[in-house]
Amino acid sequence: MRSINKIGYFTAFIVPGLVVLGYFLGGWWNFLAPIEVFFILPILDHLRGLDTKNVTEENINKVANDFYYRFVTYLWTYFQLGFVIWGAYIAAFGNLSTPYEWIGFTLSFSLVTGGIGITVAHELGHKKSKIERFYSQLLLMTTSYMHFYIEHNQGHHVSVATPQDPATAAKNESFYSFWFKSVFKGYAHAWELENERIRRSNRSAFNVRNKMIWYSILPLLFALLLMTIFSLIAGHILWSVALFFFVQCILAFSLLELVNYVEHYGLLRKEINAGRYERVNPLHSWNASFMLSNFFLFQLQRHSDHHANAIKRYQVLDHFDESPQLPAGYPTMIMFALIPPLWFAIMNKRLSEWEMNFKRSSK
Repeated sequence: MRSINKIGYFTAFIVPGLVVLGYFLGGWWNFLAPIEVFFILPILDHLRGLDTKNVTEENINKVANDFYYRFVTYLWTYFQLGFVIWGAYIAAFGNLSTPYEWIGFTLSFSLVTGGIGITVAHELGHKKSKIERFYSQLLLMTTSYMHFYIEHNQGHHVSVATPQDPATAAKNESFYSFWFKSVFKGYAHAWELENERIRRSNRSAFNVRNKMIWYSILPLLFALLLMTIFSLIAGHILWSVALFFFVQCILAFSLLELVNYVEHYGLLRKEINAGRYERVNPLHSWNASFMLSNFFLFQLQRHSDHHANAIKRYQVLDHFDESPQLPAGYPTMIMFALIPPLWFAIMNKRLSEWEMNFKRSSK
């Protein structure tokens, strides 16, 4: 069973494979990846069901330190960098002749860079080693969301499940309202956190040590580099490269925000006194232990344990029966979130049950 689980994490590479296949088949086949992610995978998820088994206590150190699991994430980092370069090449010289082909290709592409790539960046960004943190930032550069490295670790994990956290959706807040709050307030808060770090070292916030300056510039420089290289080859300026890059970035980080919305919708920690809240525990994130979608997402759906133990590696995250449980995996819940009345009809009932069981109130 363990060997099957190890191989299962390579299923993430199926999605980019479908993007490439869809492109070369042409036409409506460019929507092959979204069909697989949002229609086929949810069906298979339902048929295969839950996997609530946890790594045994006597094996947890062995599994956590197994380099194989890190190798998969390292490999993905290099793969995504090459994949983005390939996407820019297709935007420059490829055979995408109709608007619907461009839409299908770009949407499919963002499922790779956002749905899986940012998930891997999230995993690596929580680790202590410099190489893993570097890989995390490199992946986030390819989606123009580098501030996530600061805001998620130093902001979201501190204030999750409180009204102060822009990445925690309030009860009856639609995804579309949440998107603006999480994207813009999260970016602004990352600046605040980084400026404060710089000021503590008695330096001006406007200097080369400020990571947010680099995080804001590097994606622009990367897009400019791609456009320049392919424009030189073509002999004229290819604005399509930059346009493709930034559109896929927006779609990619919007997919991340959909996941944020699903993960914490309506859940609030108890306020002990003004501005102080109980410690984060497995009750403060929605959990989903569906085996197949968890392979694709490196166990991200065991989100309750991740927030209770942020440094734990993905392969040893635990399922908790007492955690609030989603009725389906993230691919299904993302589709529901895009239709607010359907989302509220499904999730408000579950949220009310959670509030009743733990005597909470979602404001």
